[in-house]
Amino acid sequence: MTKVKIEPGVCGLPTMVTAEADEDQLEVKLTVTSGCEAVKKMFAALGDTFDPYEICLMKPGCGPLYAYASQNFPGHCACPVIAGITKCAEAECGLALKKDAVIHFLPDQE
Repeated sequence: MTKVKIEPGVCGLPTMVTAEADEDQLEVKLTVTSGCEAVKKMFAALGDTFDPYEICLMKPGCGPLYAYASQNFPGHCACPVIAGITKCAEAECGLALKKDAVIHFLPDQE
């Protein structure tokens, strides 16, 4: 089991993800708890079990999570939630190592 907490920034709507792969790592079940209504609706519509290759090993912006988001999410392409969900599934299924990904804003230098 792999767990992540995604803190997307100024919206203040954190998302918790638990990924559990089956024995062969051919399916991954995602349990997602989010303060974001768009994320809640996505998993209500898509379900919770996925082929990890279809959500993880795609070109950027592709796959069922991004396809749903492009049609149904409010216009905010920098939201890191889908990337965080994907990273959690990747790590659980042995497609990536468990390593934090961070975006830091640096102070202006004058």
